[in-house]
Amino acid sequence: MTSFDRSEPAPLPEIAEGPAEALRLTVHEAPPAAADLQAAQGRRGRLMMSLILVACAAPVVLSYLTYFVIRPQARSNYATLIEPQRPLPAIVLHDLDGRPVPAPSLKGQWLLVVVGPSACDAACEKRLFMQRQLREMTGRERDRIDKVWLVEDDAPLTPTLAAAVAATPAVSVLRASRAQIAAWLQPEPGHALEDHLYLVDPLGNWMMRAPPDADPVRLKKDLERLLRAAASWDLPGR
Repeated sequence: MTSFDRSEPAPLPEIAEGPAEALRLTVHEAPPAAADLQAAQGRRGRLMMSLILVACAAPVVLSYLTYFVIRPQARSNYATLIEPQRPLPAIVLHDLDGRPVPAPSLKGQWLLVVVGPSACDAACEKRLFMQRQLREMTGRERDRIDKVWLVEDDAPLTPTLAAAVAATPAVSVLRASRAQIAAWLQPEPGHALEDHLYLVDPLGNWMMRAPPDADPVRLKKDLERLLRAAASWDLPGR
């Protein structure tokens, strides 16, 4: 008769804890790693935002450094430095065909501004000629400068004058009321708006006023100094 072995069965081998431990590490330690990654991404995002803000503010900072901090050069200006500068108002101008032109669209270039009625007299024509002359005298920098004539009435220009201001490079002839112009630009005491040439920076700030019957050579030195100071951030064209 066959006998049976009634001894206790051998215990099952213990399951190694390695995979369980690895699973435990994966489940419990992944969140801190994800949190670190999220924090790093947040820091990078804040850094990029700060760099963008600095880049956008750089022209403004450089402009103020040029005009208000570098005092020795500012004190030698031939033209009158306007302090504080006057920003371009948010008004609507009109071209000679009556089309609206938002004033802020003029930003992005240095502006040589002449003011006068459509019936431009000899003194007005002289200022328009000096405006053109100044731009051309700056040589290769002239593409950073636009010429603007603010006409304070609705009368048409004479054919001769219209042809002259349309000649390349054309003058931007824009109509505005005298009250609108006077709220932004101001003459020297004892003079009229029409007596001056006004300089506006690419940020739209009126920042210089030439004397009546200005000397173009001396005024050119002021303009060239400003163009050099802004060369790092002001590029030709809008």
